[in-house]
Amino acid sequence: MNYKLNSYLSFDGNCEEAFSLYAKAFGGEARFMRAEGVPGIPAEMGNKILHTQLEISGGDTLMGSDSFPMEGSPAYQPGNNQSVCITPPSKEEADRLFAILSEGGSNIMPMSEQFFGYFGCFIDRFGINWMIVIPNECEVNR
Repeated sequence: MNYKLNSYLSFDGNCEEAFSLYAKAFGGEARFMRAEGVPGIPAEMGNKILHTQLEISGGDTLMGSDSFPMEGSPAYQPGNNQSVCITPPSKEEADRLFAILSEGGSNIMPMSEQFFGYFGCFIDRFGINWMIVIPNECEVNR
């Protein structure tokens, strides 16, 4: 199978500042999508960063967002703010990986269609945060 693995970083309201620094260090340009107008996100959180990504040499991508409270998800704190983000080649493979890796862990969001793609996240039984995503062609993924 051909997978793409990336680091996904979560921030306590300073994602834009952090990724501006990373862009300065690695080169390139971070693209920011704000949470304003996204269904289910309170208006007072609209200026937070919903998603950003920075292409780094060699085809790797550093991704991130500000933290948003989700049911079943631990509150932001240093140490729990990084996830392994995997992009499998198909929905079937995404479902298979989710089933195996989340067994005995804590499901935060089951695999489901979201406006940005097919997505699920969980904490495995070893305490590692995982995201599985097959992005679609929305603004955040261009």
